[in-house]
Amino acid sequence: MEDHHDFGYGLRKEFWHRGIATEAGMAVIEQAKKDGIPYITATHDINNPRSGNVMKKLGMIYCYSYEEQWQPKNFPVIFRMYQLNFNTDDDFVYNKYWNMYDNHFIEKF
Repeated sequence: MEDHHDFGYGLRKEFWHRGIATEAGMAVIEQAKKDGIPYITATHDINNPRSGNVMKKLGMIYCYSYEEQWQPKNFPVIFRMYQLNFNTDDDFVYNKYWNMYDNHFIEKF
């Protein structure tokens, strides 16, 4: 069984741009640390960069991008995968999506 710790969030549009996802994310991260979770990952559609901004504000680091045939609408989407390690292994990268999808790459910003 593969060990994974995906962090996800979503808000209705009328609650956007209020810092709610960032504040809630900080609380989740603190609890994850207390619970001994070694890392969390999160992904976002490249067409939703504000979600990536939340990940960056939470201290998450961009690792790689990959293309997935997104369901249920069945069209290709490029996702960026971010990660935050809580243990001392700063070099560890969760490679599930990299290994799962043939079209994967590291973007230069």
